[in-house]
Amino acid sequence: MPVLIDLNADLGEGVTDDAGLLEVVTSANVACGYHAGDEATMRSVCARAAERGVAVGAQVSYADRENFGRVAMDVAYDVLVEHVADQVGTLSRIAASEGTEVRYVKPHGALYNRIVDDEEQARAVLAGSGDLPVLGLPPSVFLMLADAAGRATFREGFPDRGYTADGRLVPRGEPGALVTDRDRIAERAVELARSGAVSSVCVHGDSPGAVANAAAVRRALSSAGFVLKAFAPGCRG
Repeated sequence: MPVLIDLNADLGEGVTDDAGLLEVVTSANVACGYHAGDEATMRSVCARAAERGVAVGAQVSYADRENFGRVAMDVAYDVLVEHVADQVGTLSRIAASEGTEVRYVKPHGALYNRIVDDEEQARAVLAGSGDLPVLGLPPSVFLMLADAAGRATFREGFPDRGYTADGRLVPRGEPGALVTDRDRIAERAVELARSGAVSSVCVHGDSPGAVANAAAVRRALSSAGFVLKAFAPGCRG
């Protein structure tokens, strides 16, 4: 049986070649306007994703365009639920109008890292995103709570980011946070896929050479015998 792996990237943020990435990835985490993007970019990405058969995910964030969603914020539970629901709802409406649908939710930036350990904010993201499958970092409170609630969960790894000893991502700005060598990124993607610990690998769309990095990762995974395929609704990764 072929071993499947998903390749995702962040799109619609206005800082990368969305069209180029959509030729390579199998899943697109689409910015929903709170940290970047707007309805025009959401519509453009969704339309192209529908043409390419790329799965669309809601990349929800803190309401913090000034800092690109990369500063942790103490947001009240009810407010965060409302913000997540607004982002998912907006992207869902746009996706439907372009012939596709939102297939999963993936938090962005500081929110992504916060809900690795913060149970209240993790619950808020889950409450605001209905019953959508979730994509996140293993091990995390977010994935644990989603799994306990019967939500489909997908575990992702980052070949272009450094990890701490306890499996968290090295904070941006600290030594070792970013991996920039393209060959090493591709090698690490294969290592992550072979570990069996992840069902998706993420190449950051805002990194220099993002499209070339993603293409190198895809080639390496294919050469290693993996079949690139977006995770399907209802599956567990």
